[in-house]
Amino acid sequence: MIGIGIDIGSTAAKAAVLSLGQDAGEKPTLLFTHVEPTGYSSVDASDRLSRALEEAGYDVGAGHVVATGYGRVSVPYAGKVVTEITCHGLGAGWLFGPDGTVVDVGGQDTKVIQLKGGRVGKFAMNDKCAAGTGRFLEVMADRLGVSQGQMSELAAAGVPTKISSMCTVFAESEVIGLVGRGEPKQNIARGVIESVVSRVATLASQAGGGAPYFLTGGLCENAYVVRRLGEALGSPVETCPDARYAGAIGAA
Repeated sequence: MIGIGIDIGSTAAKAAVLSLGQDAGEKPTLLFTHVEPTGYSSVDASDRLSRALEEAGYDVGAGHVVATGYGRVSVPYAGKVVTEITCHGLGAGWLFGPDGTVVDVGGQDTKVIQLKGGRVGKFAMNDKCAAGTGRFLEVMADRLGVSQGQMSELAAAGVPTKISSMCTVFAESEVIGLVGRGEPKQNIARGVIESVVSRVATLASQAGGGAPYFLTGGLCENAYVVRRLGEALGSPVETCPDARYAGAIGAA
């Protein structure tokens, strides 16, 4: 028996397939993952995921499909929809362990979830402003004319320049002003990442969670951000490449 999870995020749409096994207590096996840019339409993104699953040999009409994420209601072949808080908690628990604090930096929001016994205890969420999210990093990287990976490389060689604005639009204006004054690009990159790390660490304290910390979402392979976030939280942050699929894995 397999479970198929579909996570339609604001930036990326992900699918995961788990072999659920037959014996009680048997840990599922991750069989397949796939990611697509969400693009303009969540419905189109869900169709593209369906085709990718079918090409890999998984029939969405035969399997048990659960949808989650920003566009979860746009998956017509899903038998059930579940909130991303629940799915990210379950997925992170499966990946890392049943107890800890999950930090998910998404495209449009950031979530911090306290896990106890593999279930969600408390959570805090920043969904009112793009500051402290993946979108914030994307906007700032575009303004600096680099990729997000290149921005992290620059930041590692820079000295922090304070980005004080709490709003992405105003923060972008700050960055434009710093560029105009001749501030080195690596210092601005460091300031941008420090701003995100600081906001995420503050959100983590609001959720009341503690170590161990688990990072899910699109930044899980950004080693510099992972390291700086661990330093801000006062404890190493555990992550892995499959952590970007945590929501889809939890749904599956």
